[in-house]
Amino acid sequence: MARIPKLIVFDLDYTLWPFWVDTHVTPPFKKDPKTGNIIDRHGKKIKIYPEVPKMLQHLHDNNYTLGVASRTGEIEGAKSLLHLLDWDKYFKYKEIYPGDKTTHFSRFKKNTGLPYEDMLFFDDENRNIVDVSKLGATCILVQDGMSMDELDKGLKRFANKSK
Repeated sequence: MARIPKLIVFDLDYTLWPFWVDTHVTPPFKKDPKTGNIIDRHGKKIKIYPEVPKMLQHLHDNNYTLGVASRTGEIEGAKSLLHLLDWDKYFKYKEIYPGDKTTHFSRFKKNTGLPYEDMLFFDDENRNIVDVSKLGATCILVQDGMSMDELDKGLKRFANKSK
């Protein structure tokens, strides 16, 4: 049987959505009652990478445990978007605050009881990939946002990594 991650962690900015929540959009966010779109304070429509909802649902349906690790200073804005996008239900673990991704992962390890080697991480910033790789997690550098192809690439790399 193929080895599967016990925890899959995603960065937010430029990984699940195509912007920095602390600079490119302006909280508070709300759902427009007429269109159903999520908009920021200035009425700007919040966009996401198109395959992310399907990907998250797929992982949920297949009983993967998911987490979010974001270094944003806009903590409440990020949490608000996760809620408004109805993605909260997918993420059992959330580490959203400024700092180092290794801090986020040490908390994942503490809260899950899992070794880093059982974790798969997706992020768009190479420095985060380098830092978390040193811990022992399998890391995937995301170039153009999350998609089913990126997910498959990560799951294959995880399965093929010797423990």
